[in-house]
Amino acid sequence: MVNLYGDAPNGPASVSYSAHCRSRLASDPSKCSAEKHAFSPARPGASFARVDKGVWRALLLMALWCASMPALAQEPAGQAVEAWDPAGDSVEEDLSPVVAQVSVTPIAHDEAIRTRLQRVLDATGWFTAPRVKVREGVVFLNGPAETVELKRWAGDLARSTQDVVAVANRMEVLEPSVWDFAPAWRGLRALLRDMIHALPVLFFGLGILALSAGAGVLVTRGARVLLRRRVTANLLRSVLARGMGVLVFLVGFYIVLRVSGLTQLALTVVGGTGLVGLALGIAFRDITENFLASSFLSGQRPFETGDLVEVTGVMGFVQQLNLRTTILMTLEGNLVQIPNASVYKSNLHNFTTNANRRADFVVGIGYDDSINEAQEIARQVLADHPAVLKDPEPWVLADSLGRATINLRVYFWLNGREHSWLKVRSSVIRLVKSAFQQRGISMPDEAREVIFPQGIPVTVLDQQPGGAHDVRPLKPAPAHALRDERDVPATQAEGGLSSEAGVIKEQARHAHLLNDGENLLPLPAGAPPTHQ
Repeated sequence: MVNLYGDAPNGPASVSYSAHCRSRLASDPSKCSAEKHAFSPARPGASFARVDKGVWRALLLMALWCASMPALAQEPAGQAVEAWDPAGDSVEEDLSPVVAQVSVTPIAHDEAIRTRLQRVLDATGWFTAPRVKVREGVVFLNGPAETVELKRWAGDLARSTQDVVAVANRMEVLEPSVWDFAPAWRGLRALLRDMIHALPVLFFGLGILALSAGAGVLVTRGARVLLRRRVTANLLRSVLARGMGVLVFLVGFYIVLRVSGLTQLALTVVGGTGLVGLALGIAFRDITENFLASSFLSGQRPFETGDLVEVTGVMGFVQQLNLRTTILMTLEGNLVQIPNASVYKSNLHNFTTNANRRADFVVGIGYDDSINEAQEIARQVLADHPAVLKDPEPWVLADSLGRATINLRVYFWLNGREHSWLKVRSSVIRLVKSAFQQRGISMPDEAREVIFPQGIPVTVLDQQPGGAHDVRPLKPAPAHALRDERDVPATQAEGGLSSEAGVIKEQARHAHLLNDGENLLPLPAGAPPTHQ
């Protein structure tokens, strides 16, 4: 080095000259004397300024170089760069973050680090021919890796090794073959292993389900026995008993789900039972409505099997009440199926609940006839009739004034269980008409106006003395005919006065019911069972 500020014998100029001359002496000694004048003491300021500028320039370059070194050293962690390979290959690397502090004098040398990592990778058996290189604490990993996880694991292993500064993971992930069935076999083996592990839980769950199902059956039977005296409706008793049994089974099912570790599913099943029931109720609204109506009808029992009822305009004898419909046999011998919801919401007439039933009809008499006399005649006919009840007493009331008649309405009561109201009504009408004819009570037809556009010929008869006309009385009916109509309560055409319930039951016994389900109504005493 040249001492620029030292005390030289000849001053600064001599020092500068000596340094310059020594640098040029090797190339051309003759030029040293020629350039001596440039470094002579006569120009001390110029030479010192030239040397001082060069020194500051060198110092500035050194400062810039030192400032750029940290920026070059701080490379983003984990960024893949193209590193130089001793073999001449350029591969993609995974660079790990540099450690927070690098030891100047590491304890573990590069060869020891390489040997340790190489042995660990070989011992795992997960890698095929792994290669490890270490230079100045930087580990270079090479070789194939089956999965990305194994490559990452090798990098983490190297970073955890003592005195490792950084890791350049150059391992290549092998692409699986199209015909590689190893993952499928591994999945099957895992599935088989899980199934074997789940066998104890499965057997335990099946045992709990079997016990809960048996307990549910026992609870259902016990509930039916206990509710037999408190609930008379078969359907309602069956629904309550089965509901208790299903509740016991659901408790067992919940226990199985909890033991199996499916707690969330168990809570979902328990909490979703109400939602499922609501959804089913909305989806099957008509079926649910009929089912609830059958429960209410079987509980309230507004009719029994064999009762004569009228509902939704249909009259017939009740044959069956099932979960969905009520089956009637009409007086015409037809089976009619009515939805229970319609039966429950409609007006229901039960003619068998009360044995007594009132019937009525209207008869018209002429304006010239006596209303009192006609009423007494009709009342006497009702009093003498064997099927008409004395209590409540019959009535004969003036109902309305027609165009040509005075209308009388006749009311009478009969025993509906013993007699047919249709037959008794026919018999009473026949006898009242016969009594009116016998006593001279006219029953004229309604007056009608007839128009003859062309006119009609009229013949005037000669008047007899005294102004009397030839009036011929009406021919009375034969006495034996009147006597027969008056004295016989029922004719052969009417088929007697007995109720037709027996005939309808006999027809129903031979008929095939529209629904062979369970009859929710109790059968009357002595009645044969219906088709099941």
